[in-house]
Amino acid sequence: MMTGGSYTNIDHQQVSGSVPAVSDPGHVTVKFTESNLQTFPPSATQGKISGGTNPPRDADDTFSRPVNGTEEPQSGGWLHKFTVGAYKPYFDVDTSDVVERLKESLFPFRGTFTEKTANNPDLYGPFWICTTLIFVAASIGTFVTYIAHKLKKQEWNYDINLVTWSAGVFYGYVTVVPLALYVVLKYFSAPSGLVQLFCLYGYSLFIFIPALCLSVVPLEIFRWVIAGLAGFMSATFVALNLKAHINSAGERWFLIVVSIFLLQLALAVVLKLYLFTVTV
Repeated sequence: MMTGGSYTNIDHQQVSGSVPAVSDPGHVTVKFTESNLQTFPPSATQGKISGGTNPPRDADDTFSRPVNGTEEPQSGGWLHKFTVGAYKPYFDVDTSDVVERLKESLFPFRGTFTEKTANNPDLYGPFWICTTLIFVAASIGTFVTYIAHKLKKQEWNYDINLVTWSAGVFYGYVTVVPLALYVVLKYFSAPSGLVQLFCLYGYSLFIFIPALCLSVVPLEIFRWVIAGLAGFMSATFVALNLKAHINSAGERWFLIVVSIFLLQLALAVVLKLYLFTVTV
């Protein structure tokens, strides 16, 4: 047959006969080459950069890191410091831990308080120590002055200023002094955690609770001894626990430790003159 000037041969067998069936090749195995796929973002174990997205934190900025054992993310920058969530980890402490720290404050010559609380400083203990001191100072002072007035058969009036003065002294001292010390240590290149300082100074005031209770004894010399002993123990507790850390401040570490010690003694003198003294 001729089509368009070209010849096409047609197999009469294939036209007239049936088309042969294609044999089944059976199971066909398809192999794919192993692809080099990577996940994004990379996991923490891949590469030199960890998978965390938090910004770098200052080594001495205690507020920027969670307490040991917590997984709460820290976000929001400085605005986060004004939320309740920023301080929640520092109130998450067991009663046994608080009791152990109270016992540690009664043995000031050990100097191991900062080491034991380095990974888990708390604000729960300092808050309740200051609150208890305010209550004890107001109640003991009121009771002592009431008895003194009754023994001399004089009229007695409740002094509300005792509560406000005590609150200002204890809350103010445990807040302002650690803040000032934090700035000084940072200036001398011996930075310490701010919450760690709050914790240390808060527990250092615990010794004044039994001292205030003993001030009910109507002997002036006994009150001076109690106030002096409490002040000495509190000052030694703070100074020895900061001594090892402040050694890195160079030659001026001795002046810093002495200043801390004398400031704590000054607090004891102020408490003696105002709270341990009863005038009728």
